Amino acid sequence: MRIGVITFPGSLDDVDAARAVRLAGAEPVSLWHGEHDLKDVDAVVLPGGFSYGDYLRAGAIAARSPLVRDVVAAARTGLPVLGICNGFQVLCEAGLLPGALTRNSHLHFRNRDQALLVERADTAWTSSFAQGQTIVVPVKNGEGRYVAADADLDRLEGEGRVVVRYTGGNPNGSSRDIAGVTSADGRVVGLMPHPEHAVEDLTGPSTDGLGFFVSVLQAAVAA
Repeated sequence: MRIGVITFPGSLDDVDAARAVRLAGAEPVSLWHGEHDLKDVDAVVLPGGFSYGDYLRAGAIAARSPLVRDVVAAARTGLPVLGICNGFQVLCEAGLLPGALTRNSHLHFRNRDQALLVERADTAWTSSFAQGQTIVVPVKNGEGRYVAADADLDRLEGEGRVVVRYTGGNPNGSSRDIAGVTSADGRVVGLMPHPEHAVEDLTGPSTDGLGFFVSVLQAAVAA
């Protein structure tokens, strides 16, 4: 399986995401934001970082890049897409996921290992987990507070589209402790924590993050 990892100006975690893809057993494929070429990949990861220096709003400029426009079109026909941190911001700005990511409620950058509750274990990116499982992955963000109108939050909850939720303390003030959400079809997932930094015992607080990347391989086999 070939999984594309997009690099934007200001991406920091594209190499880490590619390593996670490789450890999961897939082939990482480098994709450049300014090209119209998805290189026939089977899935796409939008990594963390500070695309375009977070000017305007985090992810706002990157969401209008040529390749993201192609990703949006492909996602609407079933391409699995994972947005991590800045990638989550890009997916929201591009309209693939609802809500927005705003400045942390305490106005400080937060960097720590974070416990997450898996709410959905049947998306393209979470099928290797069990519903109700607690995992630990790092968070590192200054604009990670997930917000949406109350009616939209109620709809997300009612449709079961909250994928992971902060537990053991909310690091950024996200509404209803939401750490990640999914599209209606479960193919597009965005989350603020960094699973690519929890894939090896040597460097991570756990290897729990690897499950996101293994899951999309399982989804491809099942399809």
